[in-house]
Amino acid sequence: MKKMPDLRQSGPDSDEASLFLESVRDVVPLTPKDLVVHDTPKPLPIPLKTLEDEQQVLEDMFSDEYDPVELQPGDILSYKRAGIQHRVFNKLRRGEYRVAAELDLHGLSAREARGYLAEFLVTIYPLKGECVRIIHGKGNRSSHKGPVLKVKINNWLRQHDRVQAFHSARPVDGGTGAVYVLLRR
Repeated sequence: MKKMPDLRQSGPDSDEASLFLESVRDVVPLTPKDLVVHDTPKPLPIPLKTLEDEQQVLEDMFSDEYDPVELQPGDILSYKRAGIQHRVFNKLRRGEYRVAAELDLHGLSAREARGYLAEFLVTIYPLKGECVRIIHGKGNRSSHKGPVLKVKINNWLRQHDRVQAFHSARPVDGGTGAVYVLLRR
């Protein structure tokens, strides 16, 4: 980068330099005529398609295509993935883990329950390796088809990657109308 010469130096050209500096002393820079000033700041970009995709993932996370087994209101739900130690599963079954969060779904429609469950499992993400309780109800007021939410929860939890194991709760915590869910560490 070229350095600008110092016009105030002494020498044969100093008279010309001082004459130049004196002649431009009162000069004021011109303001550009084609400069546009924006008063309002640009809005932040909102990734609408990304938000739509994430919402669709939450809705599609649980499939109803799975053919469920018939469950009765008093049946116990129990599931563990391969690799879960028997000691850990027995501790879950006995309700010996501290319940870090709870979701009450009983009384909701299957569509509402699916949305709440998907959102719950996403929002409790920092609780890695924790036990949560999901209350689905026993289905006593369901039609002759049996408990709707209980069957759906049984299937949806088996499909979710974060769920390591689940088991129906102790009677004091909701019995066969709730499950303890052990999340992946």
